[in-house]
Amino acid sequence: MKKITFLLAAMLFITTVETNAQDANRECTIKYNLFKGDYQSKKFDEAYVNWIYLMDNCKDLSVNIYKFGATLAEDVRKDPVLAKRVYEQRLQYYPTKNPAKVHSDYATYLFENKLASDDAVFKILEKGYAIDPTKMGVKNLYIYFQGITDRNKDTNPQKVFDTYDDVLENVNIKLEGYAKKLVKYSDTTLVLDKRGKQLKRAYTVNSKALGTVEGGLDAIISEIATCVRLIPLYERDFEVNKSNAVWLKRSVSRMFNKGCQGEPLFEKLVRAYAEASPSPEAYSFLANVLEDNGDTAGANAMRTKSFELETDPLKKAKYKLKFAQAAKDRGQYSKARSLAREALRFNPSSGRAYLFIATLYQSSVNNCGENLFEKRMVYVAALNMARRASAVDPSISSRARKYINTYSANVPSQKDIFNATAVPGGKFTIKCWIGETVTIPNK
Repeated sequence: MKKITFLLAAMLFITTVETNAQDANRECTIKYNLFKGDYQSKKFDEAYVNWIYLMDNCKDLSVNIYKFGATLAEDVRKDPVLAKRVYEQRLQYYPTKNPAKVHSDYATYLFENKLASDDAVFKILEKGYAIDPTKMGVKNLYIYFQGITDRNKDTNPQKVFDTYDDVLENVNIKLEGYAKKLVKYSDTTLVLDKRGKQLKRAYTVNSKALGTVEGGLDAIISEIATCVRLIPLYERDFEVNKSNAVWLKRSVSRMFNKGCQGEPLFEKLVRAYAEASPSPEAYSFLANVLEDNGDTAGANAMRTKSFELETDPLKKAKYKLKFAQAAKDRGQYSKARSLAREALRFNPSSGRAYLFIATLYQSSVNNCGENLFEKRMVYVAALNMARRASAVDPSISSRARKYINTYSANVPSQKDIFNATAVPGGKFTIKCWIGETVTIPNK
């Protein structure tokens, strides 16, 4: 009899627990549907009441509790403590739902509201970066790299260089993605619907922001990545890494970008890179080495090889621009411009190519003009290229603006035009290798 009584009691208890659980689940579902409806209708005060219940009692019901809740806490209630709770609970109950972006957003919120120390923010960014850098916010990529630099520039510069390469590669992945999406919008005759306009604006804004970050990264790294510092570092580590394609690629690229090509070590690194990774990029660097050694035929053959192996038009454009930079370094300005124009055939939205041509013109001011007016007209040609760069490529618009301001300040004044007996609004053909016809300023 006692056993029967015990079994009945146990069954009653289990039934009661199950009923209570079902009631709780039913209540959670009702509250969630009310919350979601009010939130989407922008009835935030009504949504808030049910949302708090969900935060307390239904923590793993839906990730939307936290997606929508972040807006309620941050923008509607403006409650830092509550916002912090949203991020922490989301990471606890939905650790696999876009965690890199969540860490990035959490760090941004803490940083902007001064709710945590720089070290605490950096540690959160570190976690997000380890998961997926491409999901992190643009600004946070910069903050993360600045944190790495501050902590390692004196004790472990190689870590700074490696992190720079990692961050820049991820920035470039994002930039290339937006560049490909913006290609279809380069046709000015294309009529866009509302959705198309929204997408174009989003791609443009994000591309511009990434370009700004890229410039910021370069500004940070330029302080420590000098030839004087790079050469002994790479000489020390070469034997260990002479078959490491990634290390060689980064070392060669950095020395090239810092203008260290004249160093014997550069050729050594390039040849090792080409052997370790027989790739289009390796061959493009090797072509420059051969050219510098007087082997023009070998250099041309290597450029052709690297170019033909590459299938991505955006990367083809980058190689052409790299060849153009090497030609400029050798003083071959006309050839450099031709190569930059070839780059534009593969990527009409390459603002870097237009800006490169602008700098070529700027470098020739004193050689392509016999008097003040003629020299200043070279700035007009450079200004046109800089403006074109800004127009086609939002990622470099900030950088292009600096060139535009400089060139604009140096175009012929009305007095210069009058003294040259030129006609405002008329045409003028620039001398020497430039040979470009431009319009004389009206004012």
